Amino acid sequence: MFNKVLIANRGEIALRIISTCRRMGIRTVAVYSEADSDALHVKEADESCFIGEASPAMSYLRIDKILDATKEKGCEAIHPGYGFLSENAEFASKCLNSGITFIGPSAEAIRLMGEKHKAKSVMEKAGVPVVPGYFGEEQSKQCLLKEADKIGYPLMVKAVLGGGGKGMRVVQKKEDFGAALASVENEARNAFGDSRVMLECFVKKPRHIEFQVLGDHHGNIVHLFERDCSVQRRHQKIIEESPSLFFDNKIREQMADAAVIAAKTVEYTGAGTVEFIVGDDSSFYFMEMNTRLQVEHPVTEMITGLDLVELQLRIAAGEKLNLTQSKINKSGHAIEARIYAENPATGFLPSTGELQKIAIPETVQLEKAPSQEADELSSSSLRIDTGVEEGDHISINYDPLISKMIVHADTRKNAIKAMRNALEQTAVIGVDTNLSFLQSIFLDGDFEESQQDTLF
Repeated sequence: MFNKVLIANRGEIALRIISTCRRMGIRTVAVYSEADSDALHVKEADESCFIGEASPAMSYLRIDKILDATKEKGCEAIHPGYGFLSENAEFASKCLNSGITFIGPSAEAIRLMGEKHKAKSVMEKAGVPVVPGYFGEEQSKQCLLKEADKIGYPLMVKAVLGGGGKGMRVVQKKEDFGAALASVENEARNAFGDSRVMLECFVKKPRHIEFQVLGDHHGNIVHLFERDCSVQRRHQKIIEESPSLFFDNKIREQMADAAVIAAKTVEYTGAGTVEFIVGDDSSFYFMEMNTRLQVEHPVTEMITGLDLVELQLRIAAGEKLNLTQSKINKSGHAIEARIYAENPATGFLPSTGELQKIAIPETVQLEKAPSQEADELSSSSLRIDTGVEEGDHISINYDPLISKMIVHADTRKNAIKAMRNALEQTAVIGVDTNLSFLQSIFLDGDFEESQQDTLF
């Protein structure tokens, strides 16, 4: 096992990784920008290293500075968290060439899954169902319009390198196609440096269902069940839960098998997520594979009692997965809600400023997360993952996530009750938040009956 790991990230995910490393006796090194000199992840890590200006392009996205810090501090491995360089094939490759372990999949797997049109072609050849559409290289407006007519409306225009809710538009009719295409191309060019798009048939009443997978360097691949991530705003998840009550065990097993096939096809190592879109007729299609730890990974941890960060570390260190599919159990129901500094009334625009006061309910600590024993599920439990504290400043430079609130109970009904109670006891002063918006979702009748889809 590693003696020292550098965490190439910030905020709550950096603190999440620090927590597991501390429990495992692994020393941690935090990196920080000018804006994060007093950040919580810097205080909690064993060591820290300054890497540049507040702008991510001058700090957290600088591969050279990250690698220099890793060597300077004598770290054997880098954990990229999520976002920033976590799905950067060049970064993974340079880590390997520098003799540093990248805690994630191979550069080849990241590269293949990163270009969504190529990923869909690979999955289609492997027998994994994909959404009908156009994934070709020809990108002229005339060609795309012709292909759109073949697919029919409504359809989705998606950036080839899209992610995080960026680079996606639903087009309801032909007359709107040109404007939507231009909008996606422009957003993709600015966000990903690549304006290429693909077209997909729009699935009616779509559900966003994803499966957590794990693969080691010995050819073993398992899944850790599904997460329903259908409640979104601006195509970005805000509430995730497991299990999904939308489909039966037969469909669940078919999707799980498809997820494992997808991971095996690219010889996946580490923690990853295979994402599907599911129609109202329970037909499901591969959307993409996220080659990293997901924001919503605590949902899976709560129902399985497993520590995904620990498993990532063990896999990266070359250990064999001490898990077989038949021995992975799930218990109860877990739901996560993301608390953001944003204003729902203004289209969810980020809100910046000082966190003058944060009030949160008492929580169950991460180290004491529920096990798989049924007798421990009689009452609900609460977990809070956060990367900020009172006095911190929410900056325009980074994602405005304040905290993730995760509840676990024996049933979905009781989990919803627990979440309502937890949100009622939560307050943030100094910035606008989506707390009231989240409360309204958990009070909604359709959500309570598990009738939500991605248009909810």
